[in-house]
Amino acid sequence: MAINADEFRAAMGAWPSGVTIITARAGDKLHGMTVSDFSGASLDPPLALVCASKNSHTTEMIQEGENFGVNVLRVEQDGLSNKFASKKDEWSRFEGVETFEGKTGAPLLRDALVNLDCRLVAVHDAGDHVLCVGEIESATVNDGAPLLYFRGGYGRFEPKG
Repeated sequence: MAINADEFRAAMGAWPSGVTIITARAGDKLHGMTVSDFSGASLDPPLALVCASKNSHTTEMIQEGENFGVNVLRVEQDGLSNKFASKKDEWSRFEGVETFEGKTGAPLLRDALVNLDCRLVAVHDAGDHVLCVGEIESATVNDGAPLLYFRGGYGRFEPKG
């Protein structure tokens, strides 16, 4: 018998992860959401994988616009993470947030630690989520420390040396 949702949430909460905001554009509509379920999937070709809720408007935009941005957040961007995670004022998440447009048309967050501009190449069903696979068209890496998420709270990582 499989574990229940609470057991799964507790188990995954013990896995520290980086925090990203996944952004997408479909025509003149923008949307974004906070996601910790992201990873690199392939070096050749360069692919990124995002696990996205089937109920999310961002997921709908990713599929409609066939693009997404992965914006890895800096340690001081926990407020931005909360803004894009909240369902309140969901359609105004980009207000006051500086972005630039990637090659794919995806909106990318100006002050993120990393920006990956991805062209959607595959979508796979995965229970109440879908796995969105994107070929990385461009990448920007900036200085700073990453925002981490662990057991329901934010933290930081400082490399040795």
